[in-house]
Amino acid sequence: MEILDYATLRILWWLLLGVLLAGFAVMDGFDLGVAMWLPFLAHTDGERRIVVNTYGPVWEGNQVWLVLGGGAIFAAWPLVYAVAFSGFYLAMFLVLCALILRPVAITYRSKHEAERWRTLWDWALFVSGLVPALVFGVAVGNALLGVPFRFDGELRMIYEGGLIGLFRPFAVLAGLVSVAMLAMHGGAFLAAKAAPPVTERARHAAIAAAIALIALFALAGWWSEQLDGYRIVGALAHDAPSNPTAKQAAIAAGAWLANYRTLPWLAAVPGLGFAGALLTAVALALQWDKLAVFFSGLSVAGVVATAGVSMFPFILPSSLDPSMSLTVWDASSSRTTLVIMLVATLIFMPIVLLYTAFVYRVLRGRISAGQIEGDSNSY
Repeated sequence: MEILDYATLRILWWLLLGVLLAGFAVMDGFDLGVAMWLPFLAHTDGERRIVVNTYGPVWEGNQVWLVLGGGAIFAAWPLVYAVAFSGFYLAMFLVLCALILRPVAITYRSKHEAERWRTLWDWALFVSGLVPALVFGVAVGNALLGVPFRFDGELRMIYEGGLIGLFRPFAVLAGLVSVAMLAMHGGAFLAAKAAPPVTERARHAAIAAAIALIALFALAGWWSEQLDGYRIVGALAHDAPSNPTAKQAAIAAGAWLANYRTLPWLAAVPGLGFAGALLTAVALALQWDKLAVFFSGLSVAGVVATAGVSMFPFILPSSLDPSMSLTVWDASSSRTTLVIMLVATLIFMPIVLLYTAFVYRVLRGRISAGQIEGDSNSY
């Protein structure tokens, strides 16, 4: 007797994918947010070095979550990987360039003491934070709108979109939600990690970003009610081999809200996004900086999870042919692959979490100018 049937494994891997993507947004998200604030919250070179050293020692470990998320999509949802990474190729290339720019800028800014040299690399760090934050949000917005792809008779993917076409109004709004969300998270982290006077500036910046997030997230929610969503037409086998062409789906007005009508308690997911942002602002106003980082992390997880919960069971809808959309039930790897991956995840995920906790325990405390000057390994 099978302990976990195929349908259950698909649900588990949909949940695990959400955990990995939320983990990336929470863990690497504050790195992106701090980079976005660098030119604005640090007024001297010493203050900018403080900002860079708050996340310089940990960004590589945080980016492991991106690798895990990409690997999970590749192995557990190969059709999703093929469509997303092929269709969004140029957008992903922009993100990759920005992520490569980050370690280059962190390393090279300290190679020369000239002000113009360091200012150049500080703005490069700003770009390395802003571009991924914006593009990831735009990608989620396009997923909600539908992606222009279809399959031919041999399941070869055909994509009929372009880079400029990704920046549709709703997708741009989703990108702004992402930027505000990570700016809040990065500002909260900076308030907890940097020494004065950067601390106070970071508090004010993060509060402003939290307010912007609440407003933009609410606007995106209202706009979602006006969007045409996707729904399954007729029965769809949950345990059949993956074949996205074997179902019937249709575009329907307000379909992205159907899950909340069926299970009203799911409203707690976007509620977490709103409540976390509000509590972040309150905690920062009260100078509870570490608690603010916790609340901002909850908000980030809530905002990311909202997209997945709203679209379920769709993962990547097709605007060219809704019936060829990719769903939880017809885009996964085989049952054997999912079982092997689940075992590996249960073994290695606790190791990643324990190591991450150890690193942050060792690197606890605020970063001050005195610490940087006395440490030859600082940036």
